[in-house]
Amino acid sequence: MSKRVLVVEDQEDNRQILRDLLASVGYEMIEAHDGEGALRAARTQSPDLILMDIQLPILDGYEATRRIKAQPDLRHIPIIVVTSYALGGDEEKARAAGCDAYVAKPYSARKLLETINRYLP
Repeated sequence: MSKRVLVVEDQEDNRQILRDLLASVGYEMIEAHDGEGALRAARTQSPDLILMDIQLPILDGYEATRRIKAQPDLRHIPIIVVTSYALGGDEEKARAAGCDAYVAKPYSARKLLETINRYLP
């Protein structure tokens, strides 16, 4: 059974890049376009890992991460922040919200897959 990755990204072109990358290594991709959609999908779709953007409509990635990690039945899901919002202190802020790893855009496909594979054996 293939691993399920929830991609939380509001930009279609970025989702397409991730869709192609994840499909190339056999992962199934679930999509959410905002933080509230991420919460719903985490509850209903049982992802094995979440790739979370920070700048999202309705509910940003920090708050979505906090809410997911606050739920006992979801807190085990690794969350990797993948964002272009990469100013000084942002990685620390993302980790304080509960993310497990942080990848800044632009990223290399190899580096992102290495990070994902650390959490999806």
